[in-house]
Amino acid sequence: MTALSRAIARPAPVAGFGDRSPLHGLERRRIGVVDLAAQSVAAVAPAAAATTVVLMVAGVAPGVTVTAILAAAILAFGVARTVGVFARRFAASGGLYTYTARGLGTRAGLAGGAAILTGYAAVAMFALLGGAYYTSYLLRGLWPDLDGVLVAAGAVVAQAALVAFVLVRGIRVSARAALVVETLSVVLIVVLLIALLVSIGPIDPSVLLGAGAAGATPLSFAAGAVIALTAFVGFESAATLGVESVSPLRNVPRAVTGTVVLSGALYLLAAVTQVAGFDALGADLAASASPVNDLATASGLGGWAVVADIGIAASFLACAIGTTTALVRVLFAMSRDGVLPAAVGRTHVRFGTPAAAVGAAVPVIAAVPLVLVVTGVDLRDAMHVTLSVGAAGYILAYVLVCAAAPVFLRRIGELTPAPAVVAVLSAVALAAALLAFFAVDVFSGGTVLIVLAAIALSTAVVIGVIRRRKGPGAIGRYDEPVAAQVLGGVPSPTRPDDA
Repeated sequence: MTALSRAIARPAPVAGFGDRSPLHGLERRRIGVVDLAAQSVAAVAPAAAATTVVLMVAGVAPGVTVTAILAAAILAFGVARTVGVFARRFAASGGLYTYTARGLGTRAGLAGGAAILTGYAAVAMFALLGGAYYTSYLLRGLWPDLDGVLVAAGAVVAQAALVAFVLVRGIRVSARAALVVETLSVVLIVVLLIALLVSIGPIDPSVLLGAGAAGATPLSFAAGAVIALTAFVGFESAATLGVESVSPLRNVPRAVTGTVVLSGALYLLAAVTQVAGFDALGADLAASASPVNDLATASGLGGWAVVADIGIAASFLACAIGTTTALVRVLFAMSRDGVLPAAVGRTHVRFGTPAAAVGAAVPVIAAVPLVLVVTGVDLRDAMHVTLSVGAAGYILAYVLVCAAAPVFLRRIGELTPAPAVVAVLSAVALAAALLAFFAVDVFSGGTVLIVLAAIALSTAVVIGVIRRRKGPGAIGRYDEPVAAQVLGGVPSPTRPDDA
């Protein structure tokens, strides 16, 4: 018998491992890189973002829409690289919440958790509203006498029910359903955008670069870049599936970075097409109710526009699935950290999903859009506010995780100049852009800052109360090897199970 055979047959005892992971209950090591990418792509919803966020950027930063989107893509790539600093070293279900806690400690981790929860919840609401808007838009085009409020309310309820079902049923079901929906939607949008771009003809580069554009200021450009960044938010959500993925230290960073690159290419195509198209028509992009539809009609492609609208509505549904998937896993992680009640951390016995967190989250993210619809609030206005609030939450979380990365690397003795420079520059640029966005919102009489402040205050109070009850223990637990997975592993009595 060789030494290796003897070691396998009679392994030396190795102490210091728990009976089970602190994140036990999730279906571990079951999804591959395709499903991880599907999660991030679904949360980003590039097909929907390509047609809605461009319009919002044009309203805030007229004349510099394309350059604002390009700046947002660069920022998103920097954040994606920084997220990879953590994702390549451990797997967690808390995503940015856990990463920030591991780098900056409990208080910053709680702040990051509150910020990313606000981002996920608000964008999930935005997705439900967007799906309702496009469903109503399509059906009323066929039957003008339909009650728009009733159709929109029904769409919100139906989408929320479907989201809850696929999230409880299993991550592979939700990821693959979202992947199919989003792939078809993106193909439809890309084909239509290319057809429109061909019909437009030669494009004047000065139109795209905003040379001499009226109303283009550094402040409006920064605010436009923040709005444009909302088209990318959610790219990091694959990190919340680290526990459930195969080879997470390799596949999660790939999924996160790849989503930013692919989405950025689509957004630039959409921005160039819409800006150049409306310039050729001599019309105002920001005044359009549906820019792609208007361009398609003007180019004689109205039938394609209807098909694309179906794809956009489906993309919003995929976004709701992807964003809520990430949301419930952060809630699950907070519960296992003792920040939220233990009941929220319970998983489905058969499917290995955070079913209790799904039950806690979905009614809330469905109730707000439903109330807005029933009370007669304009869907586009509601979408703008929820997306802006979500973007602010996301960006604050991104700032914190970028600040945490160099500290984390220094603590583990792996700090090098390149990741530190990327993280610091990304944090500074994001913070400056966020302040500019708030300034524009205040000066224009907007309510985003007020809504965000109210959410942040109430979230901080709730988490603070719970933390005092649970005690000041450290947070940021992640998946760990257990005794059964280690040759000769022996459960340590000094490391009790983290139920």
